[in-house]
Amino acid sequence: MKYLLDDVLYWYKNDTFPPDEIAIRFKHRLVSIHCFPNGNGRHSRLMADIIIEKIYKKPIFSWGASNLSKEGDTRKTYLRALKTADNGNYNLLLDFARS
Repeated sequence: MKYLLDDVLYWYKNDTFPPDEIAIRFKHRLVSIHCFPNGNGRHSRLMADIIIEKIYKKPIFSWGASNLSKEGDTRKTYLRALKTADNGNYNLLLDFARS
């Protein structure tokens, strides 16, 4: 967690990425830490929403405007976006967060 928080602070102070990307990169790294036995995705999405709303004063993400706990096309799209981000490409996850 310390490395993640240090990285995010650096990104914020140095305008390394646009606000949406900072929040999404934080979400992606946080979910990979897997802090809890269950609910890591919900927790990391909530944290991204808090960052974008409270720090950057922008609207929260819509996350596909669907229940991501239920199996279906929206969840498949979300999981594909996460896997793509695992390889360093955040575009699908950024697009999904605002869809």
